[in-house]
Amino acid sequence: MLNLVLFGPPGAGKGTQSEKLISKYNLVHISTGDLFRAHIKGQTDLGKQVSQIIADGNLVPDSITIAMLEEEIKRNPQAKGFIFDGFPRTVAQAEALDNFLIENSSSITGVIALDVNEQELTQRIAKRQEISGRADDAADKLKKRIEEYFGKTIHVLPYYESQGKLSKVNGIGEIEAIFTDLSQVIDSYNA
Repeated sequence: MLNLVLFGPPGAGKGTQSEKLISKYNLVHISTGDLFRAHIKGQTDLGKQVSQIIADGNLVPDSITIAMLEEEIKRNPQAKGFIFDGFPRTVAQAEALDNFLIENSSSITGVIALDVNEQELTQRIAKRQEISGRADDAADKLKKRIEEYFGKTIHVLPYYESQGKLSKVNGIGEIEAIFTDLSQVIDSYNA
């Protein structure tokens, strides 16, 4: 099973690259952001809870995020693998994901970090906000999300690096060139 974590700050291109990787490697995409938005749109109890947390620009608690993630994995028993987008965001989440996968006779194959500087992120998200109008892309919330990433989330990388699972790919450039670099890293897992 090919289980990948695509890592990077808001606006790094995780969603764009995930779509291409899913198609090429036949993976199931699990985006915590998409899960949250689906629950919010569906007005589930979880969705109502998550809605306020996200509206305030805060991270959803681990217990809620992990429960939703486990539910999504169990919903796809025939999957050849998963690509985790926007998760894990903390070492505690990474440990919980590892434990859940081990219980299900699986593991994370590799973690790929898209390397993008803050200036590029700000430009990309401003452009995305004009197009999509996503509430979490508003300037004040975006600043909080980027600070959250560089203050907390980035500390997950050493966790995976210590397991020998971390690779970094330059996330600035043409979409196809970045995709080629990502594919080379993934193909090396099977070599």
